[in-house]
Amino acid sequence: MGRAIRAFDWSTTPLGPISGWSVSLLTSVRIMLGQSHAACMFWGPDLTMLYNDAYAPVLGRKEARALGQPFRRIWADVWNDVKPLVDQTLSGRGTYSEEMRLIMTRNGFDEETFWTFSYSPLHDDDGVVAGLMNVTVDVTALVQARRNQQVMQEELLHRIKNILSVTSTVVSSSLRNAETIQEARDSVGARIMALAKAQGLFTGLGDSADITEVMARSIGAHLVGNDRIRLSGPSVPLSSQQAVGLSLALYELATNAAKYGALASPQGAVDLSWSVEGDHFGLDWQESGGAAVEAPTREGFGSRLVNQIVPAYFDGEGLAEYLPQGLHYRLRGRLTP
Repeated sequence: MGRAIRAFDWSTTPLGPISGWSVSLLTSVRIMLGQSHAACMFWGPDLTMLYNDAYAPVLGRKEARALGQPFRRIWADVWNDVKPLVDQTLSGRGTYSEEMRLIMTRNGFDEETFWTFSYSPLHDDDGVVAGLMNVTVDVTALVQARRNQQVMQEELLHRIKNILSVTSTVVSSSLRNAETIQEARDSVGARIMALAKAQGLFTGLGDSADITEVMARSIGAHLVGNDRIRLSGPSVPLSSQQAVGLSLALYELATNAAKYGALASPQGAVDLSWSVEGDHFGLDWQESGGAAVEAPTREGFGSRLVNQIVPAYFDGEGLAEYLPQGLHYRLRGRLTP
């Protein structure tokens, strides 16, 4: 960038030729070029831009035309966000911003980014503020990683609560229906193992899994009898990602059925059917014989899971309907290799 700045025709900008630059401006440019962090500076009435090598990637496709451009023009997409900071700096008071969210269009599309940066006033030879220097760090990956971690923590907590609820249901159901202590012990042990296998699906898959294996692991803990959950559909190979997605949906549906729906009642049952036509996949979960169900008053994590998150695994759509005879969940999408 030192060579690029020397070769640039500054006579076309308010700064004028380099030969006429003040000692303060030349010194500020040298300091900026010597920065290891991404740094840029803006000088003069139009806040004309100069930057160092580390800052070039920050500009994206704007970099081809950024040198010598006014701040307001080159960063028009974020100008309204940073202008209060610019004004404060030009008044002589530097700023520091941590993880500031900026929607940039530096590559031709809107992009959510986060930056930790400082603005420092730059003074001319008379001690008057003539510009500002920006030293910045792109922390977008850090913020996104923290977001993903939060989502994972929420999902883990949600699943732990569900596991405990299902375990309680399995134990109480086994004890209620067992005629002897030994029968109760065997029944509880078998169902807890089935629940553990369902959880093992998330780490035990290879490249693919058959849909029957996914269902067995996901809802095996709820299969109290052959008449409780009735399965109907062909053998279908699922990619590991779609297997995990389907397991999430089935586990959520079975958990809710055990707590509130058809599986909470001795007379309740679930008809689980699926079909494949080409790469089109369809699945229906229909509950019946249980207590009357009502739509939730607010959308919780479980609703978002089956209606939005899981359908994304299939590039499709999901819909939970609260019908008089019981909950009906429909999943439609495409199979991936």
